[in-house]
Amino acid sequence: MARLILLMTCLLGGLVNMSAVLAQPQTPPPSVMVSEVHKRDITPTLELLGRVEARDEVALRARIEGVLEQRNFEEGGLVEQDQLLFVIEKRPFEVQVQQAKAELASAQASLKNAQANLRRLQELHDRKLVSAADLDTAQAEASIAEANVFKAQAALEGAELSLSYTEIRSPIRGRISGATYSVGNLVGPGSEPLATVFSFDPIHVSLAVSDKVLLNARQQGIIASGDPPVAPSLVLSDGSLYPKRGRFDYLAPEVDRSTDTVQVWALFPNSKEILLPGQFVNVLIRRKQPITALIVPQTAVQQDKQGFFVLVVNRANQVEVRRIVTDRQVGNDWVVESGLAAGDRVIVQGVQKVRPNMSVNPVTADEP
Repeated sequence: MARLILLMTCLLGGLVNMSAVLAQPQTPPPSVMVSEVHKRDITPTLELLGRVEARDEVALRARIEGVLEQRNFEEGGLVEQDQLLFVIEKRPFEVQVQQAKAELASAQASLKNAQANLRRLQELHDRKLVSAADLDTAQAEASIAEANVFKAQAALEGAELSLSYTEIRSPIRGRISGATYSVGNLVGPGSEPLATVFSFDPIHVSLAVSDKVLLNARQQGIIASGDPPVAPSLVLSDGSLYPKRGRFDYLAPEVDRSTDTVQVWALFPNSKEILLPGQFVNVLIRRKQPITALIVPQTAVQQDKQGFFVLVVNRANQVEVRRIVTDRQVGNDWVVESGLAAGDRVIVQGVQKVRPNMSVNPVTADEP
């Protein structure tokens, strides 16, 4: 009888404990913030590093040897096309011109005399008063005299050309560097450039685009094959956008084998000389027409050894791992090529509280 009473007591105690456990409240699933994947029109943009270069860069050199006599510009200043910049001592070359003119006059006089002598001998030969040999000699002398005239004319032209080289003018409009030599120095063809003129408006931006980047840009429609890209924009070193858009004026027809890049030049207006040769800038090339793409917040995208993935809350409010293929960043979002569909809910906050197959309480990101 005592054993029966003890058994009944244990059974009653177990029932009481089970009732207490069942009476305890269930732990609610953790709340996570989700964002719905959606499609959006975007304009793909290619961003490349470029370097500013003068469209024209002309090194001014002495073409004849002489003493530098004048420097007619302000170093670092603006010079106009055909402006006189340097003068080399003229007097020695003026003397050469005068000598060449005198030699030409002498040669012309000799030719006149030889031609007159030839005419006289021709008449005498016709009357059989001189031999054919005498006539041949006169003809040869006239030909030599004529050749000497041509030679003297060429010498005069050469002397005048050398004289013209004493004036060094700017072939372009632009800004000039400092002078390499002071007035009074002896300069010549073997000397360093006297100065360099740079054209600033318009100005070039040079890009070395890898063949892979160029191929991707064409596939995305940023650059149409065989056509020049759309008007590029520039981002300056301080992050500001350059106020003028440019145009592409050169796309190399082949890939440089040593660098696997394609040379591209863009031309930008630069009347205020904001862009200077040697500057680095970011070049933005945008697609002409927008495309529709799947967009997912950057905060939802995670990465491991296998690649990119997101945590998705399915219809049963359970967590799933989705492997995704991303394309590019657009602001604070990623463009997704595969792995997600419009309407999928991705976790953007609270990922540290969940694991795959766990039930969660999804809260839409734009809810208060």
